Amino acid sequence: MPLLDHFHGPIARRPWLSFHSRWASALSDDLNRRLPKEFVADAPMYLGSSVSADVAEYEQRNEHRAANSNGDELTGAVALAIETYAPPATALSMPASFPTEIRVEVRDVSDDYKLLAVVELVSPSNKKEANERGQFAAKCLSYLGKGIGLVVVDIVTSRHWNLHNELVRLAEHDDKFLMPDDPWIYATAYRPVRRNKEDLIDLWTWPLAVGTALPAVPLALKGYGCVRLDLEATYAEACTRLRITE
Repeated sequence: MPLLDHFHGPIARRPWLSFHSRWASALSDDLNRRLPKEFVADAPMYLGSSVSADVAEYEQRNEHRAANSNGDELTGAVALAIETYAPPATALSMPASFPTEIRVEVRDVSDDYKLLAVVELVSPSNKKEANERGQFAAKCLSYLGKGIGLVVVDIVTSRHWNLHNELVRLAEHDDKFLMPDDPWIYATAYRPVRRNKEDLIDLWTWPLAVGTALPAVPLALKGYGCVRLDLEATYAEACTRLRITE
């Protein structure tokens, strides 16, 4: 099935988040069919809104629980037996963004669920502002610095930024590692390795285009080899299950 444009035309009316999460699930299912039983692939969703609430919001929430407890102490504010600390007031609150993230994680069940590899499906919010693009690139560099294999897939046609090139510039690498012409949509694979006493990251890049097939890419597993990640088959499965057609 050729890659579709999920941000322009009739398909743009379909919720992006639904497709995003369905594709991540299809990728996890495909990996779990082929990974050894000691490994498991999962697609946890990280909601940007699930950060710590402000003290005032926390207190209002507890008052609401207490008012609706119907005499049951366990359902009121007493149920949250947390000894909170009120920090000194501050006049400094930096702007921030907490984008919703959907990715696939491969973990080693036999080794305390150690993270082996990550597949990041780029969302529109990852590309929205300079700080969000920098945040995404820094997160990817953090994975690679820990030796975790990484694949990034970006099919967001509505925002014209290349996050791989953002990563290369943030790491202050040579321009030869940039993708030429800053393609808006692409797939990249990264394999951290130690070769000839030197720390390296093997890199593969694929510019993508609407109307063409998606590639199969290598997903490196930390401490092991690579597993084949079939973007085309899993993308087609996600589209089929959500009844998305050309």
